Amino acid sequence: MKEYLLQYKPFLLFLGKFLLAYLVLTFCYESYLNQYNPSLFQVDGFTKEVAKETKLTLTFLNQNAAIYLHPKQAAIKLFYHSRYVARIIEGCNAASLIILFNAFVIAFPGKWKKTLLFCLSGSVLIHLLNIFRISALAILLYYFPEEQQWLHDILFPVFIYGIIFGLWVIWVNHFSIYAEKSISK
Repeated sequence: MKEYLLQYKPFLLFLGKFLLAYLVLTFCYESYLNQYNPSLFQVDGFTKEVAKETKLTLTFLNQNAAIYLHPKQAAIKLFYHSRYVARIIEGCNAASLIILFNAFVIAFPGKWKKTLLFCLSGSVLIHLLNIFRISALAILLYYFPEEQQWLHDILFPVFIYGIIFGLWVIWVNHFSIYAEKSISK
């Protein structure tokens, strides 16, 4: 049994680090969310910030956009050219994707400064891409409301997960200790 476990030690270490990082980050995020009561239609501050930044992005693109707290849900209503096109809820803020991204980077170890910088810069990039995703989705839903399910459930998840996967590949191949080992050979 011991030989069997030693054979898979790198994988088991990766899995253990990933699960630990994921659970700790998720616990911290859930603790943050527990300050808000969805039954009272309270929206967390990060989701509100995502909505504000989406509105600013659409406004910067010379588009008419507005946001309002939803009166009957823990959500923010997004209007584009005076038409209600989407609601932004806690699940739209990409926090869970940022947690997943960081847990993976932490599980594939690198020097602590590189790990910290990659986690921070990757998190900022995912956040900015999420703002772009919601902005583009609002514009497309305005013109193609019948495509809502395809746009929201397929196209944009493939886009954001594809970029996260690309960031992981960059981390493993260029910055993790595994990349450093292959360079020194």
